[in-house]
Amino acid sequence: MDQEQPQRQPESRNERRRPDRNWAAIFARLVPPIAILAVGLIGFSVLSFEPEEPKKPRGKSRPIKTQVVELFLQDYPTRIKTQGNVRPHNQITLNSEVSGRVIELHPNFEDGAFFKSGDILVTLDPADFKAAVLTAEAQLARMTAAYDMEKAQAQQAKENWERFESDEEPDDLVLRLPQMREAEANMNAASAGLERAQRNLERTQIRAPFDGRVRERNVGLGQAIRTNSPLGIVFATDYAEVRLPISGQDLPYLDLPEEVGDPPVEVTLKDAINQSNETVWKAQIIRTEGTLDTNSLELFAIAKVDDPFGQISGKPPLRIGQPVLADISGKVLQNVMPLPRLGIKRLDQIYLVDPKKMTLHNRTIAAIWADENHVIIRDPDIPDGMLMATTKLNYAPEGGQVEILPDINPDASATSAWLEAMGVPSKPKGGKN
Repeated sequence: MDQEQPQRQPESRNERRRPDRNWAAIFARLVPPIAILAVGLIGFSVLSFEPEEPKKPRGKSRPIKTQVVELFLQDYPTRIKTQGNVRPHNQITLNSEVSGRVIELHPNFEDGAFFKSGDILVTLDPADFKAAVLTAEAQLARMTAAYDMEKAQAQQAKENWERFESDEEPDDLVLRLPQMREAEANMNAASAGLERAQRNLERTQIRAPFDGRVRERNVGLGQAIRTNSPLGIVFATDYAEVRLPISGQDLPYLDLPEEVGDPPVEVTLKDAINQSNETVWKAQIIRTEGTLDTNSLELFAIAKVDDPFGQISGKPPLRIGQPVLADISGKVLQNVMPLPRLGIKRLDQIYLVDPKKMTLHNRTIAAIWADENHVIIRDPDIPDGMLMATTKLNYAPEGGQVEILPDINPDASATSAWLEAMGVPSKPKGGKN
């Protein structure tokens, strides 16, 4: 028998509607974020859109404003800058020529004291030397008496020989000539001994050999000294010297004296310690050392400074050992063009201004000489009357138009007058840049 199949119960209404409810719930959850994204995209597109602005017409370029100086050919005297130390031209160690005890030190034999030639500096005890002089005088008196006696005896011997009326020539011994010569020699020796004793007595007063100054005293009162003992160091004050190094690059611009009689070279000296000291000392280069320094390859020139301590002129003194700045007169450069240093850019670049077109042009230069104020060139392509920009320019295009600014320096009247005569436009003083 066939089994009966179980019959499936019909689904309920709730079971038939459940899938529709699931899809609706999912859709309800997705709609809000999608809407938010859509609104955000639309807002971003609207806000990020920039309307195209109309193009402005290109404005006229502003002129380059600068101060200028006029360039022209001229003869330029060179000045060599160097420095050195003051030193005495004659410095000696004062020695004693005799032995003795110091009994007096004179006031002008102190460190730094001035003295004149012949001044007594040190006095030694003269007692022994006075005794020596008396002994020498007595010896000379005895030798003189002996000589006079021998001379008289020789004269008597000669008269006795002549009385005999002999035709033979008398012998020297007969005339006592050897004895007289011996007595004369003894007298001369005694005279020399007296002079030596007198000199030694004079040497007990040690005198200054020249006008000078005491650098260092090395002896004290009561000290016993020997012959050639050093008493102190002194130096002459009539003039001083300065040893000045000259570099090989500067030598061609100087005519230094090489031989006696060559004309000296003028030098001015200033204090290198106190830069505010405006005192200027005149000096002259009188000779050179003749050989280059092995380390620096410089030539040393010797400058002479008269009256370094101001004893005659009344100027402030130059101290021995004091460093000084020297300014030496050099050769005159012919037909050159001096450029002010404030207008030099990057060592060898300048900006020229055409005075007719008022345009700016860059130029590379080659210096033949330079000092702290000017750079000297010789360029045939730069004519007289060309203007040079002296203001620091951050923007300087080639061929740019230029507006001349007046120079605020009181010495600029010549340039201002020239600009007015040329009809060059310039900004009046006090105007805004």
